[in-house]
Amino acid sequence: MSLAVTLSRAQEGVTAPQVMVEVHLSGGLPGTNIVGLPEAAVREARDRVRVAIQNTAFNYPDRKVTVNLAPAELPKDGGRFDLAIALGILAAGGQVPREKLDDCEFLGELALSGAIRGVSGVLPALLRARARGRRVVVPLANAAEAALVPDVDVMVADSLAEVCGWLHNASSLSAPAHCDAVDRASGGPDMSDVRGQLQARRALEIAAVGGHHLLLIGPPGTGKTMLAERLPGIMPPLSESEALETCAILSVTGQPVDLTQWRQRPFRAPHHIASAVALVGGGSYPRPGEISLAHNGVLFLDELPEFSRHVLEVLREPLESGQIMISRAARQSSFPAQFQLIGAMNPCPCGYAGDPRQRCQCTPDQIQRYRGRISGPLLDRIDLSVEVPRVPLAELGAPRTERDEDSATVRARVIRARDYALQRAGRANAEINTRELERDCALGAAERRWFEAALERLAMSARAYHRVLRVARTIADLDGGAALLDRSHLAEALQYRRF
Repeated sequence: MSLAVTLSRAQEGVTAPQVMVEVHLSGGLPGTNIVGLPEAAVREARDRVRVAIQNTAFNYPDRKVTVNLAPAELPKDGGRFDLAIALGILAAGGQVPREKLDDCEFLGELALSGAIRGVSGVLPALLRARARGRRVVVPLANAAEAALVPDVDVMVADSLAEVCGWLHNASSLSAPAHCDAVDRASGGPDMSDVRGQLQARRALEIAAVGGHHLLLIGPPGTGKTMLAERLPGIMPPLSESEALETCAILSVTGQPVDLTQWRQRPFRAPHHIASAVALVGGGSYPRPGEISLAHNGVLFLDELPEFSRHVLEVLREPLESGQIMISRAARQSSFPAQFQLIGAMNPCPCGYAGDPRQRCQCTPDQIQRYRGRISGPLLDRIDLSVEVPRVPLAELGAPRTERDEDSATVRARVIRARDYALQRAGRANAEINTRELERDCALGAAERRWFEAALERLAMSARAYHRVLRVARTIADLDGGAALLDRSHLAEALQYRRF
């Protein structure tokens, strides 16, 4: 029978749906036809595959070749199916045995010489293949990604000839060396570089424990960016599953994975001229944006009011849901976006409102319009807002004291406090739902009356009510994991709601 089936994986968001490559050889005029909703790069595979097979010293069938990529309704793009198509054609013609094809998946683009080039999205494909218990053959160029996934039978190959030799049991394919988990978070910017700013440091520590969003407000040059860049270094380390999720997004975009830094939390800082598509993702073939590249990490938006209001408004849904759904006429893709938003802004257009050393030149209307560029609903989703005043020059040049803690010291406290939340709910305090909030944020009768009176005077929304409780729960965890919230926890949480 001149029919062979090989397996591969498509790329759809950060998922990798299975694709069956069915190859049939029949009589008629010689030619190759690829069906199954192929895009241009997939249709061109017939020429790449034909020349690659001939240059590998195999015979290309002098018959009518029909290649079906199933399921037919799934769009296929890129050169990732080249290797599976080539092996299917060789198996259908009896040039390679079919036994090893049944439980193996193949990924790779073929060069005309028969070499196998790397492709994007290998990591999501490996995760899905591991769930199915299948072995996978990937290009040697993707060996670094393959090394990250444990408990999967993966082999790397550099050419079509190597794969065919393995199928004939004439040679073996090597497996990538497994990458052990390495925690190198201490290698980034250190908190000891920050002088003064005790309140901002405290807010940064609370944000790191609870996963809360933070807004830094202050004149130019007071250290807002410096503080934000040091947040990943004091956050708890990524678990292996979180690190794989983050690397899977990088794999989809085609970016290389650094084996020495794959356990570091991502830090993304797009410029304020970025478009909405660049921020949340999109395109005719949906690709992840900055919020997905910051998944499990930090998204830093400097000069927050300078971003287009439309760009900022698209953040509101992913801030709540932790994912973004991108819909197009032909396809729909979902990307994870569980990021921590850190914003920085000046108090006014000139930047010096309230600064004792510089005179502000802005009118009240200008200040109001400047701050009005950030909508109320977006500000309502930011848990912590703190002022970053100018540090006295004498303090900048003074010797370091015990207050100038390094990242390792702060990070130890953060991990200890985060453990309380993980033991209670299995997640950070910013992510707990309403029922868990009622269970974990219990208030005494006196504290509840005081808290409700404060919320009434401040005219806070129901969302703000829940967010203040979550921040208070985080402060209590930093205070030793107290079971009940007291007035000091609530008062400190309330002082961070400045809008």
